[in-house]
Amino acid sequence: MGHGHHHHVNPEAGDRRVFAAIAVNIGLTVAQILGGIASGSLALIADALHNFSDAISLIIAFAARKIARRPRDADMTFGYGRVEVVAALINYTTLIVIGLVLLYEAAVRFAHPQPVEGWLIVIIAGVALVVDAVTAALTYAMSRSSVNIRAAFLHNVADALGSLAVIVAGTLILLYDWRLIDPLVTILIAGYILWQSFRGIGPVIRILMLGSPPETETDAVLDTVRGIDGVTGIHHTHFWQMDEHRTALDAHVVISEGRWSDADAVKERIKAALFERFDIEHTTLELECARHTCDDPSEFGGRGHGEERHG
Repeated sequence: MGHGHHHHVNPEAGDRRVFAAIAVNIGLTVAQILGGIASGSLALIADALHNFSDAISLIIAFAARKIARRPRDADMTFGYGRVEVVAALINYTTLIVIGLVLLYEAAVRFAHPQPVEGWLIVIIAGVALVVDAVTAALTYAMSRSSVNIRAAFLHNVADALGSLAVIVAGTLILLYDWRLIDPLVTILIAGYILWQSFRGIGPVIRILMLGSPPETETDAVLDTVRGIDGVTGIHHTHFWQMDEHRTALDAHVVISEGRWSDADAVKERIKAALFERFDIEHTTLELECARHTCDDPSEFGGRGHGEERHG
């Protein structure tokens, strides 16, 4: 993997976009509740609550963005960046729940088809689709470089698909009484939501489990270190993602016999090579003389010298 460059929307401009998306969704929620009360439509109020879940997902994403920019401190020495990964996990989990609930509702409607309450529902769904499109436009650029915003964006896409389903299915039912179209479309939407959610949640869990970056072969990283002049071995390796865009490595590196006086220069060459080839910006290396290397070292993980003596 070459040196990585991540193109981000300016943080303040990004915050304004997310805040605008929240405001639009809250506004629609209030309008739908008022419309539901005026028309006596429980379905419209239910859709308002579903739309409110989008606003909540955006609020979680917005708060995570703010917290992530806090400077490192004594409590969080790596910084607060991983809070965005936690926010993504919350939003993907709720999406999976929504997808499963939709499947259940579709099954119920296959057994007991429900009448559509009139064109007002279709018209309100059209307004909701426009709002969803505006929200998507506000967050799409950021979703490409942020797992946090991507999860909130998918919430919005799911809601947009729901609105589209109401328009298409509702119109066909009102015109032709094709009542089974409603649960069929619901199953398709639920399937899409679940597919995207499981695709998205896997990398999020990998980061939280301190997994290595999926796009980088760990063996290639070790081979790069072994190929540096003055190195005879590497062990007790930990290679993980600190957050979505930053990786870290710590390891014990064995310096060739007779090269100990050159050890600091070897270390700097290792760090430079790892940054240049794999964009690893945080590297911690414990150097060992070839004559006094760890006993029976493991390639990954393992304990340090002190723990081995006293453990």
